[in-house]
Amino acid sequence: MPQPLRQHDHRGVRLAGDGFVLRPWHASDLPDLLAHADDARVVRGLSDRFPHPYTRLDGERFLAGEVVDLNDPVFAIEVDGRACGGIGAVVGQADRRHSAQMGYWLGHALWGRGLMTKAVTVYAPWLIEAMALYRLQATVLDSNPASARVLQKNGFEEEGAQRCAVVKFGEVHDLRVFAKVCPPMRRNQNDAT
Repeated sequence: MPQPLRQHDHRGVRLAGDGFVLRPWHASDLPDLLAHADDARVVRGLSDRFPHPYTRLDGERFLAGEVVDLNDPVFAIEVDGRACGGIGAVVGQADRRHSAQMGYWLGHALWGRGLMTKAVTVYAPWLIEAMALYRLQATVLDSNPASARVLQKNGFEEEGAQRCAVVKFGEVHDLRVFAKVCPPMRRNQNDAT
């Protein structure tokens, strides 16, 4: 079984997809980050650590690794040489070291093209293999069926909901829980082929 990457090893990773690249964030991404992140339509499905309005200071703090740990596999989604969204995961610790929580977002100008589905198609298998995961989980607000479809198209199964788990813009929401699993027995069989 592959050993998990050391935290810093993903910094040189570039995952090419159909019309996009997943790669680490750079300080030079600030203008693109601000252009796409300061949009209430984007923020409505994300956690509050992704604020609205999204200011220059918010972008600088994110790119400095103060909001999420950029030593984790947190990538920009690049289209035509410009960052237009993000995808990342936090790998668990101790007894949860073979599981991770994934999240993603995409600038509104690129919605409706299947780009996020393609990005998850590239990212999820890479992450599962590189980090030797048995479980990759994502949660989706009940008001975001498009994000749920992205996961379902990528083989994530809905496991249930965390009821009344989030208050977003003054409204209470359930969090739908999705997971993709690769149990040890199945992983070993895949490695043997």
